[in-house]
Amino acid sequence: MVFRLASAASNKAAFGMLAISLVMLAVLPLLTEAAPDLSAVCLRNCAQCKKMFGEYFEGQLCAEACVKFNGQLVPECTDMESIAPFLNKLL
Repeated sequence: MVFRLASAASNKAAFGMLAISLVMLAVLPLLTEAAPDLSAVCLRNCAQCKKMFGEYFEGQLCAEACVKFNGQLVPECTDMESIAPFLNKLL
């Protein structure tokens, strides 16, 4: 049996491939973690806005919008544009 020593260039290439593989193995789980549930965030924000604005805020309507749009339109209590559809005028 004859064994040949690998050249320095092929050793560097193998080390490079090994390093890239290890980095990918370390990073891949971070990229595949589940995204936050936008519907839950949306519903929590509706509840928070209801606490802040009380009877001036239509919490039920806000929650229904969260479900209808799968949390894509998240209300921010400090952003009047995002909560305008859920404010009522008590006059």
